[in-house]
Amino acid sequence: MFELIAFGAFILALAAYLGGRRTAERMERELAALRAEVAQLKAPNGEGAQSAATADELAVAPVEAGMVEEPVISMSESAREGARIFGDETAPEEAGRAEIPTPETVPVAARPNESLESKLGARWAVWVGGIALALGGVFMVKYSIDAGLLSPAVRLTLAALFGLLLAAAGDLVRRRAVPVIANEFQNAMIPGILTAAGAVTLFGVAYAAHGIYGYIGTTTAFLLLAAISLATVGLSLLHGQGLAGLGLLASLVTPALVSSNEPRPWVLFGFLSVVWLATLLASRLRRWTVVPTLGNVGIGLWGLAYVAAAAPFEATPVAFSLLVMIAGIGLIWPGAIEPEPVAEASEAPETSEGTTRPKAAAGPWERLFIPPHAAISISAAIVATVLALLFISPAVFAARYPVTEFAAVIAGLAILGALRPTAVYPALLSALGAVAGVWSLTALSGVLAYLDPSLADALPAIVLPGWTAMVTAMLLAALFAVLGGFAVSRRLATHPHYAVLWAGIAAVVPAAVTGTSFLMTGNYAFDLPHGLFSLVAGVALIVLADWLHRRDSKAEATDVAAALLVAGSFALFIIALHAWTDGLVTTLAIALLGTAYAVATRIRTWPVLPWMTGAAAVVVLARIAWEPTIVGADNLGTTPVFNALLPGYGFPAALLAASAYFLRSWPDARVRNLLQALASLFVLLTLAILVRHAMNGGVLDSSVPTLGEQSIYTLLAIGASAIFMTLNTKSPSPVFLYGSMGLGVLSMLSVLSAHLFGLNPYFRGELLGRIPFFDLLLIGYLLPGLGYAGLAAYARGKRPLPYVMALAVSGAVLAFSWASLTVRRAWQGQNIADWKGFLQGETYTYSVVWLLLGVLLLVLGSRFQAKSIRIASAALVFIAVLKVFLIDMSNLEGFLRALSFIGLGGVLIGIGLFYQKILSGTGAAVTAPAAPAEQP
Repeated sequence: MFELIAFGAFILALAAYLGGRRTAERMERELAALRAEVAQLKAPNGEGAQSAATADELAVAPVEAGMVEEPVISMSESAREGARIFGDETAPEEAGRAEIPTPETVPVAARPNESLESKLGARWAVWVGGIALALGGVFMVKYSIDAGLLSPAVRLTLAALFGLLLAAAGDLVRRRAVPVIANEFQNAMIPGILTAAGAVTLFGVAYAAHGIYGYIGTTTAFLLLAAISLATVGLSLLHGQGLAGLGLLASLVTPALVSSNEPRPWVLFGFLSVVWLATLLASRLRRWTVVPTLGNVGIGLWGLAYVAAAAPFEATPVAFSLLVMIAGIGLIWPGAIEPEPVAEASEAPETSEGTTRPKAAAGPWERLFIPPHAAISISAAIVATVLALLFISPAVFAARYPVTEFAAVIAGLAILGALRPTAVYPALLSALGAVAGVWSLTALSGVLAYLDPSLADALPAIVLPGWTAMVTAMLLAALFAVLGGFAVSRRLATHPHYAVLWAGIAAVVPAAVTGTSFLMTGNYAFDLPHGLFSLVAGVALIVLADWLHRRDSKAEATDVAAALLVAGSFALFIIALHAWTDGLVTTLAIALLGTAYAVATRIRTWPVLPWMTGAAAVVVLARIAWEPTIVGADNLGTTPVFNALLPGYGFPAALLAASAYFLRSWPDARVRNLLQALASLFVLLTLAILVRHAMNGGVLDSSVPTLGEQSIYTLLAIGASAIFMTLNTKSPSPVFLYGSMGLGVLSMLSVLSAHLFGLNPYFRGELLGRIPFFDLLLIGYLLPGLGYAGLAAYARGKRPLPYVMALAVSGAVLAFSWASLTVRRAWQGQNIADWKGFLQGETYTYSVVWLLLGVLLLVLGSRFQAKSIRIASAALVFIAVLKVFLIDMSNLEGFLRALSFIGLGGVLIGIGLFYQKILSGTGAAVTAPAAPAEQP
């Protein structure tokens, strides 16, 4: 009731201001008409009509826009002298003479730098003078108190009269002030300073009457302070934004100065709402930004203070003030103001050479995120989001769990963001608040207790039924989906980037809040509500995307917005599948969903559809990473190959391969390559997991594989590399090109790390098997070596030479390892561990085998003209030479030592003879003289 009375006083001040403004506009129009007549009389030969029309248009247009101050009719001698002193040489010399504006004189020239004398004399003197007047009133009251000259009532009365006198003086000076001074020194206006000093004095009188002398009660003091504050805000329409800020500050301080034994939050936040609305109305009329921003911050600080101090607190009054703030921003100021288009280049200030430098044009996203008067909406969005999340935080204690208040504030912010293109930050923060709030409804207290167990007993108990969080999440998800559809359908043509932003919000928020609700409160075996809601919401987003394409399929923004909506539908369908299925069925259903998006390209040629097939494969990979057994370790059988792993891995691999083949002619090469890569990965993963299951006794764990298992992986990689090369030959693709080489490199690295060192039976002592040749060495070394040799031969001419040489050398290394370990098996048996040492016959056999193997590699390298094999042969022979001279000479005795050196010498001489023949033949062919020309 009392706040309404104060608000009525503000309305009366506002009406008086508007009446005076209309009178000034009428007088200005009459003056413009007189100027036009004078110009018409002065202009010769009919040119006056055109000049008068131009002058009339230029004079009346600013008046209609509400941008013209009082007309300059005369200028005193002192004003002209001041203009001369401070650099204004354009002052008219004759009183009553007015300059008629022309199109050439309309643009405002750059204002020169203000001198120090101007700052000291015209600005600082006014500011310091106003402060001095306010302090003078305070000191006068203090002196009267200290000297005991007057009674408290007389002191307060005189102080109040002094404050009223200052306010009246401010209005008097305003009415008689020279407009030139008002325009040049708007932030140092003497009327505003005098009025502000009077308002401070009156505010101090009201507070002293209540807080010091106790003459008036709490209610009266509150009403009096509120009336002074609102009156100050109303007078700011005449005196500027600084006085409005003072009135706002006084209004925010008023509740703190007037305390009560029984705090009433509805009175507090009702008063703050009224003050905020009054400030916003004044800001709307004068197009202010700073004062409403400070008002938003003030409401936020009061809300934080109340929520933190009151236990329990009432959330409804705070939410009411936040909703008033949101509604005021959406309906009053900035309201329906639209972002102004930015030109490609605008003129900058002139350079020293007198030329202009064009400014860089602001991009569309920059214009979207820096709208007009952005500070107002940003501050309101931050305040509303923080307080809404604080409502449901377990760190505070509410009278009842304020889920409704939280949802109402977030919904209000979202509606504001959807209705106004300039409210991009309320849209973003409402989306963030919805996701964070739904998560904190059930999870925040548990997370805090997990991070700090000592908080488990200190945190207040939250009794929130699961269905409450579920319903809240679904309502918010539905709201954001509807608002997203509204914003996209309404703004796609006029504000495409804003529509794309809302398409992303409509895709992300429903999926995020629904998924969070399902994870925290759902039934993982079968959850009908979450599944049904996700299915309906996903279908709605698909329908909206289809409608956008049908309406305007050529615009680039349409493709982006529809792609985001389709991605949101995919996420919701994934949630529905998890809610309605479990285990192996979920994995198969997700793979089928991805294939359905690929098949849908026959119906709709949307660019995003194949990408959803790849996204489904990524989701399946995530499920495999979470549970490699697909159905759980207890439910996985031990039968090799024919178990749950075959459909769990093989079925998605087959569907991906089919989708990649189905989309082989799709125009976007990126998605084709992605699907081919995913299909190849799934095929290899299927084979590897089946091998792992079969070789490890039906158990999938993190134990180190055996040499036999690792050898199978190596052979699979070699085979896959060959298959990729074949596919790349028939259907060139970067996936097949680099995939084949990548698999080859990875398999060679595994050979170096596992076959030669980590899993080598010589170091680990693993038994080789009872049957010679058909043992672990066959699959671990000889078969991979032959595989690398065949792969190198197949890759010649298809892959870079260094890669081919690396494959050939890897095959030679494995062949050397197989031959050496086979020799050791022949002398040591199944166990060839290093602790058993070496026999003399075994040592000699190594030399013979290495030399023979070197000769064999030399023959093969010469036969196939493979330099890499010949180099491997030379390296092997060199190793044999070192062994004979360093090891055989010291370890062998008698006949074996002599035989070792004789064999080495014979082999080396044979190799030398072989090279001499080859090089001699080559040199003869090169140096043979040309046949003489036939004589005629």
